[in-house]
Amino acid sequence: MATAQTQTQSQKRIAQYLLAANLPHLHEHSAQIEAALFDLLDAVGELPEEVAPDALYNYPVPMLSEDGTCSLIEELSPTPYNLTARLGEPTSATVRRLLLLRQLVTRVMDLTGSDWFGVYQARGTKTQRALVKLAYLGRPSRAEFPLTKTFAKGSTNSTVGLSGHAVVIDDVAAYTAQGGGFYVCDDAVKSEACLPLFSFDGDVSTVLGIMDAEASPLAFYNITRQCVLVAAALVAPAFLPD
Repeated sequence: MATAQTQTQSQKRIAQYLLAANLPHLHEHSAQIEAALFDLLDAVGELPEEVAPDALYNYPVPMLSEDGTCSLIEELSPTPYNLTARLGEPTSATVRRLLLLRQLVTRVMDLTGSDWFGVYQARGTKTQRALVKLAYLGRPSRAEFPLTKTFAKGSTNSTVGLSGHAVVIDDVAAYTAQGGGFYVCDDAVKSEACLPLFSFDGDVSTVLGIMDAEASPLAFYNITRQCVLVAAALVAPAFLPD
């Protein structure tokens, strides 16, 4: 059970996150977020079973269109994506963090019932940064999203990665019809919630990455599910690789 001091610290972190991520409608639900936060911490509280690094560092990805602006959903690349190019050779510390992220993703999927959920980290040089997918559950999808204003015009992930403001979409078709940028990895997706990740110590001046959730029903990400995602956004930064 959390102590009063721990609860006070978590409440401060929740308030700070909601302000930075531009989610003012969730302030009155901070207790619900806090409950989800402790649930997720319990879920990742113990080291998972050992898994071969290859299973964490490699995953299938769809082929991309010629201009790279969309994924060819039914056509997988013959070469899986390998995180070594972005993270370097596997180390015990990085493998442990990827394992913990996978546990977090699994628990979030259980709690929200999403069709797809993934965690991305911003990596690369200042002029060539991209969101790199570290852990996910769901259909194969694009591994990297460039952090550029041009790419953000057609990508929620890149938009959130650049702005630090969460985006919750109740109807993807209506959103895109109004000019919103949405990257299609699965035609069945009608709802999306994309949230930024900030420093574990509370620094919100830099976006460390994002987490993205998708589902086929309309208006899927209600208050309860948004609270779980906010809680996950508070937990995930502690597990991002160095």
